[in-house]
Amino acid sequence: MMVMAVVNLKGGSSKTTSSAFLAHALAERGGGDVLLVDADPQGSAARWASLAEWELPVIELAHRDLHRRLPGIVGDRYSTIVIDTPPMEDHRGIVISAMRAAGVVAVTLAPTMIELDRLPPVWSALDEVAAVREAPPAVAALLTRTVPRAASTGVVRDVVVSGGHRVLDAMVPRRESYAQAYGAPVVVGPHYRAVAEELLTLGAAA
Repeated sequence: MMVMAVVNLKGGSSKTTSSAFLAHALAERGGGDVLLVDADPQGSAARWASLAEWELPVIELAHRDLHRRLPGIVGDRYSTIVIDTPPMEDHRGIVISAMRAAGVVAVTLAPTMIELDRLPPVWSALDEVAAVREAPPAVAALLTRTVPRAASTGVVRDVVVSGGHRVLDAMVPRRESYAQAYGAPVVVGPHYRAVAEELLTLGAAA
């Protein structure tokens, strides 16, 4: 079973959108059952699933001991689990627990200077998690809301990589279809399919 957590310091950072599209991309790919875990007390992913009547299963598990509870709840039923986390600045304990449960952590990142400035607390939390695990999770930044041919995308990628961190090759562009996706059925396109494939490869190599 592979567990993926999608994290960020702040709200409004494409975590829920990315979690939803990633989970659907994995389910569409086949190869086993996929579960989305809504670990945000706001319950946005679970609400979205209800509004759109997803076939994809979703459970709510916004607890600071998620990493202990999750195995007993899911057993060996699912091949892949995606955890949608709350803003780390508001619910650090839950996010730390999700990171402890995960084999792969995707850090959503829009290509802006303010988003770069918010990364250090996330890296610090991941270091904290690595210190209490036998093996650390595989970690990568996921560039979202990118603009074609914009210089900012390359600049932000270079800054993250120069700091010793991985950035996925796959990127998610700024599109109205993603911005307005909440509450509607998820239609997976090539961007999140590419994200899913890259994260699966990353997790398998970890």
